[in-house]
Amino acid sequence: MPWLEEQLHALADQRCSEPWEVVVADNGSTDETKSVVEEWVNRGHVFRLVDASKVKGPGAARNVGVREARGELLAFCDADDVVQPGWLASHLASLASAEFVGGGYDYWSLNGLLAPTPPTPSVPSIVSQFGFLPAVTSGNLAIHRDVFEEVGGFAEDLMTGEDIDLSWRLQLRGHRCVINTDAIVSRRDRHGLPVVFRWFISYGRCGPLLYRRFRDFGLQRDVVLAAKTWAWLAVTTPMLLRPQFRSKWVRIAGWRTGRLLESLRQGVFFP
Repeated sequence: MPWLEEQLHALADQRCSEPWEVVVADNGSTDETKSVVEEWVNRGHVFRLVDASKVKGPGAARNVGVREARGELLAFCDADDVVQPGWLASHLASLASAEFVGGGYDYWSLNGLLAPTPPTPSVPSIVSQFGFLPAVTSGNLAIHRDVFEEVGGFAEDLMTGEDIDLSWRLQLRGHRCVINTDAIVSRRDRHGLPVVFRWFISYGRCGPLLYRRFRDFGLQRDVVLAAKTWAWLAVTTPMLLRPQFRSKWVRIAGWRTGRLLESLRQGVFFP
């Protein structure tokens, strides 16, 4: 994990009024993850490394981390992002009046982009992406342990969209979704068009899976929007000659391709 060290530095620098710890759940890494974390543990920091390799996938890894954690309040972040100063304290303050909270994202500082003016953190698109219930990302999420355990934690059979699934199950049980853009994470994007295309295919695949699980609760497919999106992809194909346009096109094409592929696999129509 080439960026793990940067995230560990950011976590070690967090300041919080309550005792806290960092649990790193290793989901079967084959790189230097273990040695990097063990070095931080040996320095006397608040880090613990746990083996989460029994079941592959992000949901399974996070569930193991929760079982090993000692606190009653939980906050989640990803190894390749960077939490900003005040991230943990801000989530702690939000949990005083909310049951689960999503944060805001800085999409520019780790991706060589100019910051907006003013540099206002963004709400991730999955908050309203499906036109159903709002959702928060697992890379910037805080929640009470009892609420997390009430719904059984993350779904371990989903490789993407496990955070959307959790958010929706929580709300269907009566728990309100709150967004706190003061709890900021700098998000690191994938680079290289083939990598980005494959990554967004994997994101798109979660749509039909979520549709099968939540259509009886009101999740609907938007065939008109899907048709308009595919038409837009076709019409704008010549614009791929413009380097600044390619990434956007590839992301949308990957997302829609993933939806179609998983629709065929699941035997549902969620384009």
